[in-house]
Amino acid sequence: MLLTAHPPRPRRTARGLAALTACALAAVLGTTALSPAAAEPTAEPATEPAVEVSVNATLGLGTIDEAAFGVNTAIWDGSMNDPEVATLMGDAGIGVMRYPGGSYGDIYHWEDHTAPGGYVAPDTDFDAFMGTVRATGAQPIIIANYGTGTPEEAAEWVRYANITQGYGAKYWEIGNEIYGNGHYGAAWEADDHPDKSPREYARNVLAYADAMKAVDPTIEIGAVLTTPGDWPDGIVGPGDTADWNHTVLSMVADTVDFVIVHSYPGGASADEALDRAARLPGQLREVRRQIDRYAGDRSAEIGIALTEVNSNVQQTSRPNGLFAADVYMTALENGVFNVDWWNTHNGPTQVNWVDGEFDTNDAGLLSSGGCIEDVCQPPLHTPFHPYYGIKSLTHLGQPGDTMVAATSSSEEVSVHAVHQADGELSVMLINKSPDQSLPVELDYAGYTPTAEPAVVHRYGRGDTDVTRVTAADARVLPPYSITTVTVAPHHRDTSVEAPGAPEVTAVDSTTATLSWPAAPGGEPVRYEVYERLGATAQLLGSSTTTSLTLANLPPGSEHTVNVVARDADGRLSRPSEPLTFATTSPRDSTCEVTYRVDTSWSSGFVATVTLTNLADTQINGWSLDFSWPSAGQTLQSAWNARVTGDGRQVHVTDDGGNALLAPNGGSTATFGFVAANEGANPPPTAFRLNGTVCHTIT
Repeated sequence: MLLTAHPPRPRRTARGLAALTACALAAVLGTTALSPAAAEPTAEPATEPAVEVSVNATLGLGTIDEAAFGVNTAIWDGSMNDPEVATLMGDAGIGVMRYPGGSYGDIYHWEDHTAPGGYVAPDTDFDAFMGTVRATGAQPIIIANYGTGTPEEAAEWVRYANITQGYGAKYWEIGNEIYGNGHYGAAWEADDHPDKSPREYARNVLAYADAMKAVDPTIEIGAVLTTPGDWPDGIVGPGDTADWNHTVLSMVADTVDFVIVHSYPGGASADEALDRAARLPGQLREVRRQIDRYAGDRSAEIGIALTEVNSNVQQTSRPNGLFAADVYMTALENGVFNVDWWNTHNGPTQVNWVDGEFDTNDAGLLSSGGCIEDVCQPPLHTPFHPYYGIKSLTHLGQPGDTMVAATSSSEEVSVHAVHQADGELSVMLINKSPDQSLPVELDYAGYTPTAEPAVVHRYGRGDTDVTRVTAADARVLPPYSITTVTVAPHHRDTSVEAPGAPEVTAVDSTTATLSWPAAPGGEPVRYEVYERLGATAQLLGSSTTTSLTLANLPPGSEHTVNVVARDADGRLSRPSEPLTFATTSPRDSTCEVTYRVDTSWSSGFVATVTLTNLADTQINGWSLDFSWPSAGQTLQSAWNARVTGDGRQVHVTDDGGNALLAPNGGSTATFGFVAANEGANPPPTAFRLNGTVCHTIT
């Protein structure tokens, strides 16, 4: 079983330090210098049918937060505060810098700038870091030392940062990957607490929050969660009654301001990691479901931060540059307010040959100038491909802009779209094919572009930076490329602004009542509620007031909606923030289903299902139908029933011995199964017994 889904936290060992100086001897030793201008593979001509890309400006995916684009820094990196770093990060639109560096957060003592058991480079203290943050035009995210620190030490750091120095540090994480403290077996994270359980962590989060907010009540406190579907998600540790996330959230949901998850999808290659980015929406949706469960009405106040992300494979390669752009936007579109790349500098770890270039599997955005085997990296601070992937995002959107729905007809092309504050609309097209040039056709809904040529930027083979190209260049996407197309509106926006964020005020199995703050500016004649189905907007209803009851919704179904305002001229405002809600199972039904996960691991689980007949007449012979919420869930084997699966659909029939269900709950039938999950593992929400939707207990 794969126990870790993250890179080892590097330390400047003697071997690592030697590697950094080895490049100076490259000419003498006959090593190979890693050149950014390597031989380029030949692309196949564009013979495929055009990829159809649909963009719908009526369907908002959320506003890009001021903390959206971030990067990690680390106190073992002696170059983290070089002036070149601030310039390069500023050019790439980096707005957040995380400190003091992954797992070092749980051994670092800020007052004396020490990390017992680790290497601390000169000139990397907190004030030096904040100098770089300010020179970049960014803000910090700070890891308070949970593993070997105390609430009092963290509170004094808040005092120094925000009261003494006036840095205005807003975001504070309580520890790093604390679930890696040995409680579940693997131990890479320092934790001196005798009790290493999630309950003890949650108890201490509350103590840290109390102490730190007593100094500065304006700060925001983040708690560490596991990423659904990644180890050790779903595992119940010794002495525990629930897994890490459910234990922690049940105790801190009334207190914390955000939660932290990390993502290192891995795989055999960067191409495989790029494909695995498709798991992220389901994983993030499950995090939000868990927050909803424990925070209730406060859920919307709790943000999600992806404070470490990288592919963990072939990390300086061109496909990892595509991964960087794709994963940032995928996360932001699915409810994350902050994404931080691991790392600024990291160091070479392995030599690969990818897309006609040497890859040194360096997790940094910038070269450390090191050598490994007989290959040397380019000079210190030279950007790798992931840097340019992130820099490409500066042409897609900025904080304050609205992300909107976009879909592609090809799995080879990822798309992201942003309606900018100035009215322009940008579409990012990522061609993940290593050898196919792909023609593309764009279709816009809810937005009419001007006839003027689009502004196009590209990063692909042969480009040494994100480059302005002609509008004609956007018609065919080169292999392994990022192309961003920006168009101006034919008409400027209506004077009516977007309505406020909607919320659910009542929900049952078939209806949901929504309300929202009125749209400022202008005089809307009505509001319209649209459900997002890919890039298609389905009108669910309209209202002349700021509330609407939606009827005839399927039981146990999930819906994502936006509210827009229509003015007297028939023009639509920009969409509200999105709202995702779920209907319940029927409270009153003639049957009941209990679904229980008995045990789980990162890629599979065992579950038990119990059926109860609440009708007045007995059932002799039954069938049960349900759907997996996630595409990564698949049935493996079952007992006490005949179970078949077709994609997400599961069909179960009695095995003959348990066909009889007595009336009025007089008997039950129970069966079990083993299933696999690739990514998140949410429970099914609707079960039908002989066609009747049952009340569900999970």
